[in-house]
Amino acid sequence: MSENTQNLSELTTMRVGGKPAEIIVARTRDDLIEQTLDLWRSGEDWLILGGGSNLVVADEVEDLHVIKVETKGIQTFTSADGNKTLVRAQAGENWDEFVAHTIELGLAGVEGMSGIPGTVGAGPVQNIGAYGQELSDTLVRVEFLDYQTHELVILEKADLGFGYRDSVIKRGRTGLITWVELELEHFGGLSAPITSGQIAGAFGVNLGDQLPLREVAESVRKMRASKGMLLSETDPDSVSCGSFFTNPVVSHTFARTLPDVSPRWETLEDDGLTVKLSAAWLIENSGINKGFSLPGSKAAISSKHCLAITNRGGATAAEIVQLANYVQLQVSNRFGITLVPEPNLISF
Repeated sequence: MSENTQNLSELTTMRVGGKPAEIIVARTRDDLIEQTLDLWRSGEDWLILGGGSNLVVADEVEDLHVIKVETKGIQTFTSADGNKTLVRAQAGENWDEFVAHTIELGLAGVEGMSGIPGTVGAGPVQNIGAYGQELSDTLVRVEFLDYQTHELVILEKADLGFGYRDSVIKRGRTGLITWVELELEHFGGLSAPITSGQIAGAFGVNLGDQLPLREVAESVRKMRASKGMLLSETDPDSVSCGSFFTNPVVSHTFARTLPDVSPRWETLEDDGLTVKLSAAWLIENSGINKGFSLPGSKAAISSKHCLAITNRGGATAAEIVQLANYVQLQVSNRFGITLVPEPNLISF
């Protein structure tokens, strides 16, 4: 079904984006595949839109054709050994509601990602994660419509080349995810072993301990809300894309050039042991404080967390990107690091 009455500012959490040529709403998997192939064959500029939580769309997009994914459906299967449950969710399922559903079923593995906005199908693209969990920890496979070949294929976890907030899809294997399959575990209503220091600290337990699923999810939601990272009609700081920049990963040699007080975590990458830095710390210590905005701009750094850029009401997409560029410049000048945006910038 084609609709052409909305600006994309009405369909994105940053609330910016102009009116596209058309919006095609797909509510079944077969319709989603058919409509996407028709659009690809047309040669027009296109965008697959889920929850709109990881996008900054330009103010002028009159040539853009949008497919809005609203497919629903969740299936569960018992694994061969009977100890785990495979959960297959259609791409248009709301991620936060999906996490709540798994908790209702007593399944552990994604409870630390409660409150993340967006849809299930968008999750693997940037390997969403929070509070010690990443989607790649539990993902088994996805169904993928390949833009280059127009073929429908199954991509196993190993095919997706997951990294920190990264995948082969984000790096350029363009296409559409139609469903996602995860493997979750039963621990008698308990969470997966805690790997987040923030969660462990909040409950006064040790890393590796397990807690009731619902309590973990509720704690995560409270922590997200305290940072303006939980969508809420009453919180202006949540009018954002969440974290606007990824935490940079650098070599040990480079990390030693930074002040000793800068937060850092060792991380194992394909090219060896590296160091992950706190983008939030780098931003704040480059002279950009919470609530900062450029003169005359309606885009601002969140008042709760300097890693988020917010729309203070009526900001243009150009103002959002202008502030992001300013943040990158300040951090680069101060520390020699170029921060990488986490959201996708559309039609810039």
